[in-house]
Amino acid sequence: MNLILLGPPGAGKGTQARMLTDHFGIPQLSTGDMLREAVAAETEVGLRAKAVMAEGRLVSDEIVNAIVSDRLDRADCARGFILDGYPRTLQQAEALGKMLAEKGRALDCVVEIAVDDEQLIERISGRFTCANCGEGYHDIFKMPKVADTCDRCGSKEFKRRPDDNADTLRTRLQAYYKETSPLVGYYFAKGLLRRVDGMGEIGPVHAAIREVVERCARR
Repeated sequence: MNLILLGPPGAGKGTQARMLTDHFGIPQLSTGDMLREAVAAETEVGLRAKAVMAEGRLVSDEIVNAIVSDRLDRADCARGFILDGYPRTLQQAEALGKMLAEKGRALDCVVEIAVDDEQLIERISGRFTCANCGEGYHDIFKMPKVADTCDRCGSKEFKRRPDDNADTLRTRLQAYYKETSPLVGYYFAKGLLRRVDGMGEIGPVHAAIREVVERCARR
């Protein structure tokens, strides 16, 4: 099962990807994690990325696409993958399509997690994560079951992103609608897009996503 999760910053893509990973046993692939792993492993493309970042420049699409390609060739992706945060642009989406075709693979489903912007801002401003495993929490919607203890790994260390505030989020949303939201139409035209309301509780949203994904798998 080869999936993409789409949605604006804070829509819950990371949380839902981890839950899908637990259920389907396929890896969650985020651009940041893949980039860091490639640099740490000192792969050919990782060294190229490291050199670019050392100069304070942005990593090019060519390098990002190469890192994704290398990651998809690893054994744990044999049964499928969940892409979270990639592709971000139409150019990356087209590169991904060619990349998968060359590997004899194809996307099965693209799930758009749809949200209300103003409610999203409220959601974002209260979120925090486990510093150890990355499990997500929220001051209102999802506190740890045991105070100050991660439900997933038991760590007592948590962190908040400094950019989780209304002003910064509005800027990030603007960038999303300019660069990434065109992918909704792109994948709709290909017959791959499925839309799920992301404004409910985490559990029901996850159930809706799973139902959509499993329906795609039966096609």
